[in-house]
Amino acid sequence: MNDALETVVTAVRRRYRAIRSSRKLAAFLANPLNVAGLVIVASLSVAAVLGPVVAPYDPASQDLANRLQPPSMAHPLGTDQLGRDVCSRLLHGARLSLGIAVAVTAIRLVLGTAIGLIAGYVGGWVDELLMRLVDVQLAFPGLILALVVAGILGPSLRNVMIALAVVGWASYARLVRGSVLSTKEREFVRAARLMGVSRTRIAVRHLLPNVIGPVVVLATMNLGTVILGTAGLSFIGLGAQPPTPEWGTMLSAGRHHLRTAWWIANVPGAAIMLTVLGFNLLGDGLRDVLDPNRDVTLEKPT
Repeated sequence: MNDALETVVTAVRRRYRAIRSSRKLAAFLANPLNVAGLVIVASLSVAAVLGPVVAPYDPASQDLANRLQPPSMAHPLGTDQLGRDVCSRLLHGARLSLGIAVAVTAIRLVLGTAIGLIAGYVGGWVDELLMRLVDVQLAFPGLILALVVAGILGPSLRNVMIALAVVGWASYARLVRGSVLSTKEREFVRAARLMGVSRTRIAVRHLLPNVIGPVVVLATMNLGTVILGTAGLSFIGLGAQPPTPEWGTMLSAGRHHLRTAWWIANVPGAAIMLTVLGFNLLGDGLRDVLDPNRDVTLEKPT
């Protein structure tokens, strides 16, 4: 009898979760800004995956006889100061920029989530020590600290990734710690303790799933921030080095030709702007959907 009742309860819970998930998805798609962000991010992902395959030219191939050519049928986005096809370089740069963003965000997420989870659940002097470390990291402006780290390590994309990962993990740690502090006193966690469940199992099976939502939202927004930071460091010469087709490097090279060849700088600049906008819009939409305290509706925003 108990087994049958437990089976029915489990089925009801699964059905409830499925209905709630479908409502959240419908509410997400009902907002045009969410859809716009999703389309932008999906387009970037497709360009990153298929761009190098469909690119019409080699991004490093120079053709000085056709340098500074405006957009045309042969070169849809024109050529740069060395005759390289801007469209091909932009497509190759999409894979580079998105790959760096995903790698840096993953490092931030794993490191920050682990520190925040330990600090919030263990508490005591461990919490104090880890949070003071977070405070020290947050005391420095992120861009300035990244500039210092990248400048010390030397100009390269690998060093830019290290610099951006170093300055971004503290936000995850503080967010996760706050969520854990509010979750660890709830009834299901207390019940797990009374049943003798180990602290590691409680942290992994009960606490971590309840902090995933805010972390995913922060990571989504951080993807755009990392792309912007990578382009900024490359723009000043601390990131990708020529002839690497990175958006910040393309923007830096094109700034000398703004009057005569506007497309060299404006094309990668527009790509950076749209990418950051897309991730921000998607992050805003996910925040509304993943917030467990928000009652989703299908009403369109005013």
